[in-house]
Amino acid sequence: MIEYEYIFGKHAVAEALAQRPDVVKQIFLDLNFSDAKIIKQVELAKVTVSPLNLKNPPRGVSANAAHQGIVAAINPDKLMVDYKNFSKNLEANPGTAVLILGEVQDPHNVGAVIRSAAAFGLAGVLIPPHNQAPVTGTVIKVSAGMAFRIPLVAISNVNAVIRDLQKRGFWVYGLEGDGTVSTTTEKFTKPTAFVLGNEGSGLREKTKEVCDDLISIPIHPRCESLNAAAATAVVLASWSAQHQGSLS
Repeated sequence: MIEYEYIFGKHAVAEALAQRPDVVKQIFLDLNFSDAKIIKQVELAKVTVSPLNLKNPPRGVSANAAHQGIVAAINPDKLMVDYKNFSKNLEANPGTAVLILGEVQDPHNVGAVIRSAAAFGLAGVLIPPHNQAPVTGTVIKVSAGMAFRIPLVAISNVNAVIRDLQKRGFWVYGLEGDGTVSTTTEKFTKPTAFVLGNEGSGLREKTKEVCDDLISIPIHPRCESLNAAAATAVVLASWSAQHQGSLS
């Protein structure tokens, strides 16, 4: 049985309808909803429309949520691209980078790093199935709709994918507070993959061993560390600054 996720609010739903109408399975509209542009999008997508009953809202949607009169049921599985298919079209050139998630368990962090990956021109976000927050309505909302604009790639094993990317010519950096290379001095001259570990324990030891380098961010000694989402944004911005073409 398909487990649908629910997203709400005009921006999130409009983004889904514009970028990936194929994943939208049902729309719930308040009787007073009057945004003509979104109503037109719904009609073009030929999606089933039901009344939005806030006394019995769709699963996971609070009656007090900022729904703005619209909720969408989406199939998150259809958002995911299989790694085998994704890698067929992945260009291995210095202007290509991907982000691999390794047991990132806070959906807010997952949504935030998807947004950063889209903002800084990455080719995709690779997501494993185990010990990892899946793509949910919360993830999509935090991503500000970017989950519909950047490939989200289903992988079966982080270390196996790292090795495959290395065979394709990618240089793999693990994000690590005690990394041996720095975002301020590193030259990203090869196709690049970044690996983000768990919020608490960081990268697994076996993942560290298979990475080509561990990369860190110089910060003031009064601050022990940055959170996962902030650190990822800094690292990806450092890469993107050297590859301005990625922003076009």
